[in-house]
Amino acid sequence: MHRITTTGRVNLGHLFWLRCLAIIGQLLTIAFVQIFIGVNLPLPAMLLVIALEVLFNALTWWRVSQQRPESNMELFGQIWVDLGALSALLFLSGGTSNPFVSLYLPSLAIAAAVLPWYLMAWLAAFAVACYAVLSFDSVPLNLDNPANLFEYYRAGMWVNFMVSVGLIAWFVARMSKALRLRDAALGDAQQRLLHDERAVALGVQAATVAHEIGTPLSTIAMLSEELRDAARTDPGLAPYSADLELLEQQMTLCTSALARLRSRATTTNRQLVDNWLESFSEQWRLRHPHVKFERLGTPPVDVSLDDTVAVSQILTILLDNAARASRDHVTLSCALAARGDQIVFEVCDAGPGIPAALRGSLGAMPVDSTQGGHGVGLYLAFSAAARLRGSIELTDVSAARPRGTRAVLRLPIAARTISGASHQGAAPSNTEKQA
Repeated sequence: MHRITTTGRVNLGHLFWLRCLAIIGQLLTIAFVQIFIGVNLPLPAMLLVIALEVLFNALTWWRVSQQRPESNMELFGQIWVDLGALSALLFLSGGTSNPFVSLYLPSLAIAAAVLPWYLMAWLAAFAVACYAVLSFDSVPLNLDNPANLFEYYRAGMWVNFMVSVGLIAWFVARMSKALRLRDAALGDAQQRLLHDERAVALGVQAATVAHEIGTPLSTIAMLSEELRDAARTDPGLAPYSADLELLEQQMTLCTSALARLRSRATTTNRQLVDNWLESFSEQWRLRHPHVKFERLGTPPVDVSLDDTVAVSQILTILLDNAARASRDHVTLSCALAARGDQIVFEVCDAGPGIPAALRGSLGAMPVDSTQGGHGVGLYLAFSAAARLRGSIELTDVSAARPRGTRAVLRLPIAARTISGASHQGAAPSNTEKQA
């Protein structure tokens, strides 16, 4: 009975403003017929009814200003009061002979739009009962010139028709818009939920794989260390010393990645961007020693990120994709956004660019890429960026000649001191290169 409605607050606000219009219309109508038509109305009783409406509407405005959602019973009570006030005014002004008696219909139409059927049925029964009472007993209209009653009745019916059409059209249009917005928000929420479920499933699979490859990695690391030690005394293995050292570095990267995965759930990873980005760049160089990597500009100082581990994973995926597309040109830059509330990472390559067939699906679902991948990395990167309240945008480096890909990662900053303001948007002057 007291189920909370999803659009209750909008409905109650609408009812407040509709009642304001009704009160103004009632006062204007009473003044017009009293002055220009010569109808002698029981003004004290009618003004008392309108004064009670004003008091009730003031309480309604106070209720709208509260931060608690409304129930169906509250909306039922609001419309019931409107029907009761209308019935009282009609009783004092001719009953069913009053041309405004059909104003019951807009109130019932509004009730049908916002209330469950059983509450609507109660209001309909109440309106029918009031109409029946008015048809048998009411205060008759006292006109100075009763001969003009029919003309006045026709004019009143015309005004009543226009008012009813306007009220129903306005309210139903507003309600339809609110329902469309709610359905759109619900659809977006369902899409996000499906997206998150896919990301969680991939994350569980990644954790399982990480657990399974821990032992083989330890075995490979032990064998590579033994081979490197043997290369110091065995002339046959000496030419492979550099390769064995590189293999050990790659194994160190793998074991450190597994360690970060284990510690992610229990540790906080807030760090200053300038310190973290330096170490991240060095680690990524070790992953791709044959890629010409260039870090542009100077990162902003005194700016922190909440989760540098997640940001590292996102940038690693973006840089790995850039390295697969173009080994001779991969750049990474970092700067504050113009408003200073976001930090922007930009990864560029000189590869063939994004195929037109993949533009709409990259990041939305795992897809096969032109470099032989399955698009899982980008899918996880987009999901991780969304969890960090950020976004990723993939565009061509040059609009004139679609070649190369620019991946822009935007993330909210965790903290920034005043001293960091002078470093906003530093120009890309210092570069770090490795062939």
